[in-house]
Amino acid sequence: MFLNSWSLTLCLCSLVVFFLLAFASRTAVRVLRFWNPASDSNRQIRLENEIWLSSTMVAYGLGFQIVSLLLFVLAANHYCQMIVGAMCATGALTANSFGVPALMVKVAGVFLYGFWIVMHQLDIRSERYPLVRVKYIFLLLLLPLLFVDISLQTLYISGLKPDIITSCCAVVFSSSSGTGSQSFLANVSQQTLLVLFYSGIAALFTCGILLLRYKHALLAGLYSLLWMVFFGVAIVTIIAALSSYIYAMPYHNCPFCIFKTQYYYIGFAIFGTLIPAVFLGISLSLVQLFLGKSDLVFYIRKFQTYAVCFSLLFLTVFAFLSSYHYIVYKIMGGEV
Repeated sequence: MFLNSWSLTLCLCSLVVFFLLAFASRTAVRVLRFWNPASDSNRQIRLENEIWLSSTMVAYGLGFQIVSLLLFVLAANHYCQMIVGAMCATGALTANSFGVPALMVKVAGVFLYGFWIVMHQLDIRSERYPLVRVKYIFLLLLLPLLFVDISLQTLYISGLKPDIITSCCAVVFSSSSGTGSQSFLANVSQQTLLVLFYSGIAALFTCGILLLRYKHALLAGLYSLLWMVFFGVAIVTIIAALSSYIYAMPYHNCPFCIFKTQYYYIGFAIFGTLIPAVFLGISLSLVQLFLGKSDLVFYIRKFQTYAVCFSLLFLTVFAFLSSYHYIVYKIMGGEV
């Protein structure tokens, strides 16, 4: 499967990203050893020039690695056309034991890679680069994650064979009783999930509006915690309760078929608003850690305000897109 165009694109781009970050890790080590903003030595001046190049490479590399989550899902939807039994990305991802872990690592990477970019943008707002050591320590910690990300992706692609027989999403996400993955939705109450889902949306709006008014650290922490809980609730609710209304089929509960053409690629819009909203909601609490840097207080407060506003905006769009078919069905009593 390595000769497939999607496979080549994913592997080559991942290698380029890893090369950029590995090259930047040399700068990271030099920064940790020699960085001294009070010095005007030649080494310090060269290091200040060097961090601009390396940080830019890292920012672009991590930015692309975030986009690779989208490419990975598109590739899985393409692979399903060549694998026996696969009807969508679910079958392609479960074709071997590396597909789902690779997807999970990429989702986790979106948040960690994105937070490095946030730190970098805050750091360059000050001429003293107060976060340069922190962000390069974080970069060195990200390298193992990136290595695991690329390794799982490579192992997944190498293990794909056209003659593999895999399960379709109707089996994996079946709501009927069974064992293993087939019982994923067996004991899930849709009404309970919907109550939790819409209660979570209401709680986030309430907390977000209060945070815009009072800007208290405890409110910021609560807001981030609510987003982390809501992320899990939202994913399960989409799978178990809302997806069947999009498909207009009561027993079809798949989180990947909504990325297909016949459903107008609505999955990209749903998850493309949910993930950035969760990231912004969590990040505004994490940047609180840097309020001790006097140069950055204004920019951190500004970022937090924007993060709350845009996270609520994304939440509004997400709530509308994910609930539209369900609400129309309840109002009209049938398919949209």
